[in-house]
Amino acid sequence: MSRFPFAAVVPVTVLAAASLLGGCAGNTIAPSYATTNPNLQVGGAKPVDLAPTLENAGSFCLEITEKWHEDGKTPDGQKLFAKDTARKVVPCAQ
Repeated sequence: MSRFPFAAVVPVTVLAAASLLGGCAGNTIAPSYATTNPNLQVGGAKPVDLAPTLENAGSFCLEITEKWHEDGKTPDGQKLFAKDTARKVVPCAQ
C-alpha cells in the first residue's frame, strides 16, 4: 500500500498548478512590432505606392512595380501592410 493516500496528493497537485498559472498571468509582456524588413510595415497609414521603375538588364529591361496592401491586423488592432513587387520584361528605351 502507498504511503500517501490519494486524497492528499490531489490537493497538492491542484495547488501547484494554480500557483504556476498565477505566476505567469501577472507578467504580461508588452508587444513590440519592430521590423527591419522593408517589405512590411506595422501600424500607421498605408505607405505610398511608388511609380514603376525601369532596370536595364543588358539586352532587355525590367519594369518593376511595387504596391502596398493591407494584410491583416496585430492582436492589439494595428494594421499590417505588405509590399507586392512585380517585374515585367520590356524593351529598353533607345
